[in-house]
Amino acid sequence: MSESWIRPTSEIVSHSLLLRTTRNCPWGLCKFCECYKKKEFEYRSVDEIKHDIDMAREILDQIKILTKKLGKSRVDVELSRLYNKPSTELGQDELENLYSSRIVFNWYCSGARSVFLQDADSLTMHTDDLIEVLEYLKQTFPSINRISTYTRARTLVEGKTLGDLKDLHEAGLSRCHVGLESGDDQVLKRINKGINSVGHIIGGRKAKKACLELAEYVMPGICGRDRLEEHAKRTALVLNKIRPNFIMFRPYVPRKNTPLFEEYKKGNFQLTSPHERLRELKILINDLDTKTRVCFDQPVMNSWYTSPDHNQHLFKWDPEGYKFPDEKEKILKLIKKGLTLDESAHIHAKDLIKQHF
Repeated sequence: MSESWIRPTSEIVSHSLLLRTTRNCPWGLCKFCECYKKKEFEYRSVDEIKHDIDMAREILDQIKILTKKLGKSRVDVELSRLYNKPSTELGQDELENLYSSRIVFNWYCSGARSVFLQDADSLTMHTDDLIEVLEYLKQTFPSINRISTYTRARTLVEGKTLGDLKDLHEAGLSRCHVGLESGDDQVLKRINKGINSVGHIIGGRKAKKACLELAEYVMPGICGRDRLEEHAKRTALVLNKIRPNFIMFRPYVPRKNTPLFEEYKKGNFQLTSPHERLRELKILINDLDTKTRVCFDQPVMNSWYTSPDHNQHLFKWDPEGYKFPDEKEKILKLIKKGLTLDESAHIHAKDLIKQHF
């Protein structure tokens, strides 16, 4: 099972089983991202992955036996006391065992229905190998009804034929999560995304044509102050052409030890203010013309304003988001509400660097 916690928020909410099919990222050059830096990309063998699936099956069988005997709440307590010592005193093997057991227990309690393949791009695997993994996974756990993964648009364009994607869908792959970030080619070049807007459109359309669900991620603020309107309008244009099932907004917050963070510190990249980000969203949402689900899936970064008591979410945090076009006006009204608040009441991206990153 996975040694990494990195996965979409929708997979956190559903307590998906995490299965590592590859290690790290095959690109690893996006200037905003700190994940997997200085870690070599590796393929895992089919036998190694199957071993993890078998291990998950063994853990699940033991949990079922214990649950029948003790009840779920008691099993939860027993897991927390598995080694009867602080996590800081656990050895590597103990930590991995506890981690795996906890993942499988939460997955079992949620119905054992969804699986997320890690790390950053499972579709780089040879198609026949990935199909073998998918089929073995569904054979081992018949309760599974959704298998998802991260992938890059470039992989969809260059690494897989339409026939490959259709075969993967037939074998059980349900959904792909793709980082669009921006539809503005100048922004994509600045952040070193490794693909342009046309490539994103081609890759996204190919995934949809293969009947895969598609979630496209957008980063408000990644444009900086100088490309706000162009980024918003061109991102909406690209999304309208792709017509993804989900659009996920994750506002940009500079991450330490990344090239874009260094540019920000030197003054070469200017963060947009909270009101500017809301105006960017307003332009994008106004221009968005497709049936989709619009989601604000990071509660920390989407805490748009504060009150004396606690942070407030201007937009609801829900993996199913807002249905478009039906709820388009609802989001525009929320944006209008946010813009009526004094900007000092909002949470600025620079404050999130200090608080959470």
